[in-house]
Amino acid sequence: MENFIVTFARGFGTGGKEIASMLAKDLGIHCYENRILTLASQMSGLDEKLFLDINERIRNNGGFTGFLKGLPRSRQYIARNEKFVSDDRLFEYQSQIIRNLADQESCVIVGKCADYVLKGRENVVSIYIEAPRAFCLERTMQRMKVSADVAAATIENTDKYRADYYKYYTKGNYWTNPVNYDMTLNSEKVGIAGCVKMIEEYLVMKGLITREQILSEQITKGEEKK
Repeated sequence: MENFIVTFARGFGTGGKEIASMLAKDLGIHCYENRILTLASQMSGLDEKLFLDINERIRNNGGFTGFLKGLPRSRQYIARNEKFVSDDRLFEYQSQIIRNLADQESCVIVGKCADYVLKGRENVVSIYIEAPRAFCLERTMQRMKVSADVAAATIENTDKYRADYYKYYTKGNYWTNPVNYDMTLNSEKVGIAGCVKMIEEYLVMKGLITREQILSEQITKGEEKK
């Protein structure tokens, strides 16, 4: 069976990142998010000599996939007052990495306009996760340990940043437009685990995975815990 890719876009506080991570674990594949941006940032600011050096390291580590695994995971949130500033060169490197990953392996990719970058590929499923503001607010307060005012500002400004980012790099498209995605799920109504199950069922329906694959991974994880 050929590679398949699941892309995720999500509102802040919806649990979209958690859903993406759970899905990847269930299917035994990698989930990529901030490591893509880390590598793209490194590559976009390199002079020619350093650029050649990092490309050599990528080749020696089994392509972008192997190289990304060694990069640190960023746990930073977008600052509440951060404004979107375009960086076309950075986006092009990022898109190159996303296309390379899609060519090499089955994986989950969070954000980065991955649905747009991989548009037209039959083996790509794009998901948007949404939820009511009250749900996102409560979840953000608990996870970030902040007040309601800080959580509300974080959600508002982060979602605006993501919307502006998406609109700019997709040439005017809207981030929340359901036409962009295979599925739009409400994580409050469906539940975090429920969203994972629905996406898995859709992947089976599309012929990208089998139920036997899911069961096999679940059995493997269960044995590893013993």
